[in-house]
Amino acid sequence: MNRKDWQNLPLGKETRYESTYNPQLLHPIERDISRAHLGLAGKKLPFFGGDDWWGFELSWLNPRGVPQVAVGRFTFPAESPHMVESKSFKLYLNSFNQTEFESRDAVRETLAKDLSAAAGAQVSVTLFDVEDAALAVAKPQGFCLDRLDIETRQYQPNAALLELEEGAEPVGETLYSHLLRSNCPVTGQPDWATVSIEYRGPALKREALLAYIISFREHQDFHEHCVERIFCDLQQLADFDALTVCARYTRRGGLDINPLRSTQADKQLPPRFARQ
Repeated sequence: MNRKDWQNLPLGKETRYESTYNPQLLHPIERDISRAHLGLAGKKLPFFGGDDWWGFELSWLNPRGVPQVAVGRFTFPAESPHMVESKSFKLYLNSFNQTEFESRDAVRETLAKDLSAAAGAQVSVTLFDVEDAALAVAKPQGFCLDRLDIETRQYQPNAALLELEEGAEPVGETLYSHLLRSNCPVTGQPDWATVSIEYRGPALKREALLAYIISFREHQDFHEHCVERIFCDLQQLADFDALTVCARYTRRGGLDINPLRSTQADKQLPPRFARQ
């Protein structure tokens, strides 16, 4: 990791865990650093969407010193100038552990204030009871690409792998794969995801799309920008009437990240999957 702008990140470094509230632990990262490679830096974004983070290790003390627990959902808008580095997010949440708050609402308001300041845009925060039905999982919708019979040895993103189905009528469909793997650009640790592509327009060649998804296997980038790369590569391939790309990454350190990018402003992330 030679990026000067990332040298102060806590990722990959020995860290002291603080257990009393400290918003200074949050480390913003400029989205334009990676977006520059897609030609998006400083330009109007070609998509709507956001990044849904789910935190499963969130706890604090009530005014009587009794621990409280919740699951947090934190939604960062895609147009925010910054995202938050994941280890710093974990350290920040850990700092709530031995801190007293008057109420759950006070915790939620504090989280929203600090995360919005770090992102440079309004971040929405929802807290769930650990037995809330909203945490239930579902099966991905659409056609799973993973059983297609292909051969490939391309393990760096290659948009030239993408193809349209020659002579096919326009379609509206959802295709998904559990085979998306990328790597942290700082530590090199693998990140695993189920990626879903919903579109209307010229038919994608499914075997080619699977080979393209697999090509991220040795790629180093943040979750958010992998999804943006997939969206932009598909948008370059064809003029789709609608296009949505989302990925649900598996949990690490009590956090999972779920980016969604779409041509539709009101598109919602699908339900959680059993893999998470």
